[in-house]
Amino acid sequence: MLNIADTLLSWCSAARPFALATVVDVRGSAPLPVGTSVAVDADGTAVGSISGGCVEGAVYDLCREVLDGQGAPERAWFGYSDDDAFAVGLTCGGELDVLVQYIDPESRPRLTAALTDVVEGRPAAVAQVVEGPRELVGGMLYVDAAGGIHDGPSTAAARREVGAAAGALLRAGRTARAEVGGDAATCPERLSVLVHVQASRPRMLVFGAVDFAAALTRAGRLLGYRVTVCDARPVFATEARFPDADEVVVDWPHRYLEGTEVDDRTAVCVLTHDARFDIPLLRLALALPVGYVGAMGSRRTHAERIRRLREVGVTERQLARLRSPIGLDLGARTPEETAVSITAEIIACANRATGLPLSGGTGPIHRPVPVPGSGRGRRSRHLLLGGPGGEDAQPVVCG
Repeated sequence: MLNIADTLLSWCSAARPFALATVVDVRGSAPLPVGTSVAVDADGTAVGSISGGCVEGAVYDLCREVLDGQGAPERAWFGYSDDDAFAVGLTCGGELDVLVQYIDPESRPRLTAALTDVVEGRPAAVAQVVEGPRELVGGMLYVDAAGGIHDGPSTAAARREVGAAAGALLRAGRTARAEVGGDAATCPERLSVLVHVQASRPRMLVFGAVDFAAALTRAGRLLGYRVTVCDARPVFATEARFPDADEVVVDWPHRYLEGTEVDDRTAVCVLTHDARFDIPLLRLALALPVGYVGAMGSRRTHAERIRRLREVGVTERQLARLRSPIGLDLGARTPEETAVSITAEIIACANRATGLPLSGGTGPIHRPVPVPGSGRGRRSRHLLLGGPGGEDAQPVVCG
């Protein structure tokens, strides 16, 4: 949904009804993640994409049907084999589960507020009920940056459970499915909700105002990080040298890190390769709950750094978190190539990926995320998308 927040906000602001089709489950490889949406308004205007190819046409038709009927949400499952993947329009070999629902902005006033927060860059979460009692499916709940809960399922117990799940995912900064309820003592309704999250930008902390830092700052900003460059030397740590940084700080690196806010999405990149800065900084960084800690330097520098860190009490478990020498082995030499090497490693760490060439592996490119309980209460129908009809036509099962 958040991939088309700008358009949805303009439609909601104009009280313009639309049908919203959202990917609520992915099995195998798929080009776009869970939470991606397509919307169609009463004039037939479509925005967004969930796959490309013929699936888009089928989803568009379902949106028009739901929009015309203004009725209950429809669930559609698109499955295919390797042989008919091209006919369906998705060549990745996976499966998509899509929820299509009618949205009347006048009956969902808080949706406009949620989309406003998203468009203006404020943290927000929209929880969408995708499975459960029929009267609750399609219901939405909005959690703002302060933790306030707005709208949601019709029962107080369900609102409480969905709100708690949405708040937790907002704090974690990720869009995901959550299973709630099913307990007679707290919330008897068993619900599966898809929580669309816009979190604050993750942080990249670059220590060392060097040429490599300038290139890394540009790359980090391209990836959506809020980038800080920190160095104790005021002659080097200037905004003029780092125009792509969100902030440039003159301070001792360990002192700045000790006083700033970090989380498990934060990337700490130490480019100073000077023991005066590195050792106290890495000693602290490796004890913090950050997502990535990398340090630049040769293998000889790395060995000496490890020795010094052990001397100051850094444990073997903490040392195992250190990515040093920093970056993936790309043969990088220039600052720009090195920035690509470092950011590639950060991406691999964040996604728990190997960093190895895809051409040398097997299996799906995108790791499947199992979703407990998906598929309950699915109504089925078939769309023949493979050809003009007859035995060669391949069915896409929708429910």
